[in-house]
Amino acid sequence: MNVVPVVVVGAGPTGLTAATLLAQYGVQCLILDRWEQLYPLPRAVALDDEVHRILARLGLRGEFAAISRPHRGLRLVDRSMRVLAEFQRDVAPGRHGYPAGSMFDQPELEAILRRNLTTYGSVTLRGNTEVTALTQHADVVRLDVTDTATGEHDIVHARYVLGCDGAKSLTRSAIGATMQDLGFTQRWLVIDVATEADLGQWEGVHQLCDPERAGTYMRIGKTRYRWEFRLSPGETAEDFRDTDRLHPLIAPWTGNIPITALEVVRAAEYTFRAQVADRWRDRRVFLLGDAAHLTPPFIGQGMGAGLRDAMNLAWKLAGVLDGTLPETVLGTYQLERRQHATAMIKLAKLIGTAMTAGGRVGDLIRRAVAPRLHLVPGLTDLATDSQTPALRPSALVLRPRLRRALAGRLCPNAVLDGQRRLDDVAAGRFAIVTSAEPPAALHADIERRGIVLVAARAGSELHRWLKNGRAHAAMVRPDGTVLGAVRDLSEFRTLLPDSNGNLSGPTGNTGG
Repeated sequence: MNVVPVVVVGAGPTGLTAATLLAQYGVQCLILDRWEQLYPLPRAVALDDEVHRILARLGLRGEFAAISRPHRGLRLVDRSMRVLAEFQRDVAPGRHGYPAGSMFDQPELEAILRRNLTTYGSVTLRGNTEVTALTQHADVVRLDVTDTATGEHDIVHARYVLGCDGAKSLTRSAIGATMQDLGFTQRWLVIDVATEADLGQWEGVHQLCDPERAGTYMRIGKTRYRWEFRLSPGETAEDFRDTDRLHPLIAPWTGNIPITALEVVRAAEYTFRAQVADRWRDRRVFLLGDAAHLTPPFIGQGMGAGLRDAMNLAWKLAGVLDGTLPETVLGTYQLERRQHATAMIKLAKLIGTAMTAGGRVGDLIRRAVAPRLHLVPGLTDLATDSQTPALRPSALVLRPRLRRALAGRLCPNAVLDGQRRLDDVAAGRFAIVTSAEPPAALHADIERRGIVLVAARAGSELHRWLKNGRAHAAMVRPDGTVLGAVRDLSEFRTLLPDSNGNLSGPTGNTGG
């Protein structure tokens, strides 16, 4: 019986990212997808610099930059297009080396993900292949599959399965997981338009605060634009197939541009939900992306959450497969990611409710309050900062003892020597960032374990980062997350994984 180390179910951005990361560690993967070609219509349109960093890790730094546009922030407008409030984002590269937010066209992103995947001989992508059943045995997972073109049936065996098969996930059903509703369901009309005409609009996200028709506008590419409008009870996307009904919705932004100059790529109904699976793993099967969580689109974190899942799990799974990490580390995946994803879903739900709820009373409140939001201390930073919550403590995130602790947060992807950044030097390995040179014996021990030693020189970005976290050294995991930090170099050795990949953790006075 031929057993594939990892089978990935679903070739969307999450599945392609997971397979690519595993391939970088030399893990053989088989991707099964029910479609032969990528889905041609746009869905996700935004991601932040933390997720941009993941794409760069895949080797797509330049290619993604070529198809994306920096996200310039958020503008709240009323139905007359009067600006109620504006929160601008700096489009210059930030702490991770990329703009805080970027807009893009998902089919273009998936195309470069697929092209990049072909450079790895350890990955095979099988299209026209639908998984119809999934059963687990002691040390193997059986997948029953059907060729959607020929109707032929086949069986595939895997050591591990990653279910990246979307909101209607068969993988989720197969492991008996269920979605928990976080109390948000709204129907929206999503309109994608292509045009060579310049709309002349501010190139951030416009949030229409209208009690009768809440909406969103954004430019996602050189010739691509996206609108989203909340549907009223009884309305459907079919009501807006006629351009005579569609045009008035987008006219406040298109102005005098004739409808004939606007190509409606899609006008479809989407139900925005806030849901998270009750469990993300059953033995050798894991859920990632929309199979594990559904996020309302108001903060642009839906697709990004799936890529975060892949980044969190891939290096752990690769370490288990090659014997450098114990199988128990796989238990940290749900522990770390579920709480983080839930926090982002709740934030999206809060923002969506604040911008769309309350009817006329809510509209009056927004008109009165929004123009004064910039006066609230810290609110502008909160609205534009892309930093997401720290991961909860686990076997791979040591419990912090200080409020400004580094553990569980991403280490900045700082420039180290000219053009190279931390991620380029670490290259998917553990790294220790330190502001002081360790003793020779400890230095040798670090090198023997294959850990990258990064000097945080005085005045550098990493030196300031350690100082702000009240630490002198930090252990950074292969996914860029800080495992733990210490104040005293005498505690350095406690951050090193033992021969089985286990960590005892620092003792005493930690800055973690």
